[in-house]
Amino acid sequence: MGFETCDDAAVYRLSDDMAFISTVDFITPPVDDPYWFGQIAAANSLSDVYAMGGKPLTALNLIMYPMKTLGPTLLKEILRGGSDKVSEAGASIAGGHSVDDNEPKYGLAVTGVVHPDRILTNCAAKAGDALILTKPLGTGVLFNACRSKRLPWRDLEAILPEVASLNKKAIEVALNFDIHACTDITGFGVIGHSLEMAKGSGMQISLFYDKLPFYPNALQMYQKGETTGSNRANRKLAEGFFKKTRELSRAEEELLFDPQTSGGLLLSLPSNESNRLVKELKKAGVEAAVQIGEVVASSQPSVWIV
Repeated sequence: MGFETCDDAAVYRLSDDMAFISTVDFITPPVDDPYWFGQIAAANSLSDVYAMGGKPLTALNLIMYPMKTLGPTLLKEILRGGSDKVSEAGASIAGGHSVDDNEPKYGLAVTGVVHPDRILTNCAAKAGDALILTKPLGTGVLFNACRSKRLPWRDLEAILPEVASLNKKAIEVALNFDIHACTDITGFGVIGHSLEMAKGSGMQISLFYDKLPFYPNALQMYQKGETTGSNRANRKLAEGFFKKTRELSRAEEELLFDPQTSGGLLLSLPSNESNRLVKELKKAGVEAAVQIGEVVASSQPSVWIV
């Protein structure tokens, strides 16, 4: 698995029963708190291994940091957050690399393993499948709104445990089901990543707007004029493939293009297994899990909002 698809990680077969997963990601600080930054960045990096159906084993720190300006204390907290999250994943920090940079950035290069016959991709959704999402949407606008003082820190802090949560439980539960396709919802928003699945699978994806889970205050921030630097590009990416059968306000529509950091998994599976998967996810603590759409046979890959 390499560049031929828009999947979340590279996969290389080692033997008949083992393949390794290789992925890398890093981000700028979504919040000012260094410990939360480290946790969120690490969870975001680890997520791509889970999206391929794998288990992370090792991680290398990637840190860009202005040591002379910010000093070592904040850096230690960033790395502590990342280390704690990697440990929670059952993996090990095995080294890393740092460079001096004016703007802090942090993430991980992660190696995981998966059985070659159990690799999940975003290219195999089937007509009639149900689509399950495991985390709410709206982190992009909420992070920006906190920076611009439209959203109090206490309101953002309340959602950070879910933002920083691993997709570990979600994929462990999901692998007990007949998952046809999987991806995680990150920088391209729910429309962009659904479109990747639609194009890779040659299908239409219909998303039920009323079923989409959004973090508290996300809609209100768009209504107040807040946005992100990625919304316009994400909208452009979907041009010609994005359709609606219902009226949405501009703010409601912007939520569809909101870039996620450490977002949830989008899982495609037979519709007759959907309710049971949601039930099992909630039982495992993935409280936000919900069916948000379905896969429809089509000669033209597209994403519809219904």
